[in-house]
Amino acid sequence: MLVESLSVAALVVVLVCAVVRPFRWPEAAFAVPAAAVVVATGAIPFSHVREEAERLGPVIGFLAAVLVLAKLCDDEGLFHACGGWMARWAAGRPRRLLGAVFVLASLVTAALSLDATVVLMTPVVFATAVRMGARPKPHVYATAHLSNTASLLLPVSNLTNLLAYTAAGLSFTRFALLMTLPWLTAIAVEYGVFRRFFAADLAAPGTDGDVGKPPEMPLFALLTVAATLIGFAVTSLVGIDPAWAAAAGAGVMAVRALARRHTTPVKILRSAALPFLAFVLALGIVVRAVVDNGLGHALDRVLPDGTSLPALLGTAAVAAVLANLINNLPAVLVLVPLAAPSGPGSVLAVLLGVNIGPNLTYAGSLATLLWRRIAHQHDHAIGFKEFTLLGLLTTPAALALSTLALWISLRLIGT
Repeated sequence: MLVESLSVAALVVVLVCAVVRPFRWPEAAFAVPAAAVVVATGAIPFSHVREEAERLGPVIGFLAAVLVLAKLCDDEGLFHACGGWMARWAAGRPRRLLGAVFVLASLVTAALSLDATVVLMTPVVFATAVRMGARPKPHVYATAHLSNTASLLLPVSNLTNLLAYTAAGLSFTRFALLMTLPWLTAIAVEYGVFRRFFAADLAAPGTDGDVGKPPEMPLFALLTVAATLIGFAVTSLVGIDPAWAAAAGAGVMAVRALARRHTTPVKILRSAALPFLAFVLALGIVVRAVVDNGLGHALDRVLPDGTSLPALLGTAAVAAVLANLINNLPAVLVLVPLAAPSGPGSVLAVLLGVNIGPNLTYAGSLATLLWRRIAHQHDHAIGFKEFTLLGLLTTPAALALSTLALWISLRLIGT
């Protein structure tokens, strides 16, 4: 009983500190000691620690490469160019700006991960809305929701996808094919609700603003991202870890940036977010301790078996609830091993729950917490009631309809 209580207490401490961030310390400052405690007290055997390290190692390396690639693309001016494109397309009309934000945020999230949308695109959306005299609220909320919802498409779009990718036993292209219809469905639901929910803000007149000459599109960065995405598919087909393709893309951008003296090795290392990577590994160890000491058996009794439509809906619902209770990252670590015996469809249903579900609460995903901090830095108040109401209007509908879309995809495409 002692080790069970200790494991749960360690997880609670890690999650609370990740949300509150006492003294503004990084998440790893609490997660790493918590992992050390569960190992030292025998709550998790060392063999299981080694298994988690081996399982998470390639995922962490992949994440580091994608973060570096996204930051170097930002340094090249890719996101600034996106802001210029949005302003010119909107032509002073807030509704058109919302459409542009939905398109670009969805593509950026899918190709460069949700972190790029939250950290790099959210400030651009703020600046674009202010420049054209539009109320920023609908557009800024869109980046928060789409950083979660639009991360369904590719294994590289979200850390949760990376964690489930190998367990699903799917190739990169098969994963993308199966998730395309759920991805489009969830985004469409979000867009429809946003148009109604923010009708007054979107009806307020904007101005053409001084959009000026369109910024030059960084062709090299675009081509590198495209080549990297192709590399993901190719490496998956030939049985090579896609992390090598991500590393190659980041390496090409890094060599160019260093040669042109646009960055330094220290800045590149910082963009890899090493403290956050340590947090992911430590969190995985703590979650494994909780699973080993009872949580896995409890959830196994409530998680549906099979890939029928009711089973998929139940799996997605359980994943969404758990994500909002303990955050989506621990939720996927717990649920994916339990869903894997039912097949890839069940694993993908878990992803629907842990990726769409977090839009219901602040604490549902680390991306939403980070987005809230960025919004506050721009003096933009985020109302708890408004955020929750918007989540209630979007999340259940998006989750149910995207799960239906997944069921259709499984029947049409197969695994």
